[in-house]
Amino acid sequence: MTVLRFGAAAALLAACLWLFDGRTIVDRLLTMELGWMLAAVAALLMQTVLMALRWRLVARCLGTEMSAAWALREYGAGQFVNATLPGGVLGDATRAVRARDGRTGLRGAATAVAIERGLGQIGLAVVAGSGLAATILLPGGFTPSLVLTAAMAAVLAVIALLLIAIMQNARGARLIRKCLPSQRVARTQAVLSIAAALLNVAAFAACARATGTLLPTGAALVLIPAILTAMLIPLTIGGWGWREGAAAALFPIVGATPAAGVAAGIAFGTAILLAVLPFAALALCYRPAGRVRPIVGEVEPKGAE
Repeated sequence: MTVLRFGAAAALLAACLWLFDGRTIVDRLLTMELGWMLAAVAALLMQTVLMALRWRLVARCLGTEMSAAWALREYGAGQFVNATLPGGVLGDATRAVRARDGRTGLRGAATAVAIERGLGQIGLAVVAGSGLAATILLPGGFTPSLVLTAAMAAVLAVIALLLIAIMQNARGARLIRKCLPSQRVARTQAVLSIAAALLNVAAFAACARATGTLLPTGAALVLIPAILTAMLIPLTIGGWGWREGAAAALFPIVGATPAAGVAAGIAFGTAILLAVLPFAALALCYRPAGRVRPIVGEVEPKGAE
């Protein structure tokens, strides 16, 4: 299966290079602006910090305490695994196993990881939905096509229906109340999730700029979440191939070439690898004290501090 996924990623990338003027794509990559690439890496690093804090807060609501340093180390190491091994979830599984010493054991740790990932997707959906609404309601600037608008509206509607179904289920509603026990915690999670999603969008936009494409703000908020969603297809390694194909399909909407989309996608994949490498080294060399411990009794989460 691993070989097949590596092969699928290579085949998809090769197809993109063959279909969309490989020489132009290579030229864009060879002439990348270093400053914009560094900005993308910085945005991804800041995003990792926010996501680690989000995970820590969810875990605390479910009865597991962990230090911020430990959460950041484990989250970054998990991202490295997700970016370099097939499936896209092995790093998350590793996080759950290593955080199993909380009050609810491995099951609670896995639940915390799953909820944290879900909050991330909700944050990205909020950004995409807000961008789509803004482009429709505000005159001028980027105007998405009817097909794109309908497709994104359908995806957002499905997400909303899933959330409604979860909240109407007794077990799901109880879990949500545990993870969002107060308005302060809910606000903190909303800020962390939306800010992390915006940093992800900004990182891709910076990679597009580095390879010669300036995406208008409205276009970035609408198109980039769709491109990033393509990375969730678990048939390659780290979303390689799917991301570039989605970018090639969507970039012409803003007047850019498919080659520009492929180059931006490859640059973004490179930025991800550069951003997670420090955490791989950190996981090998740094052992923060404290690890995780169960919380005894009902303790209201302190937020993300």
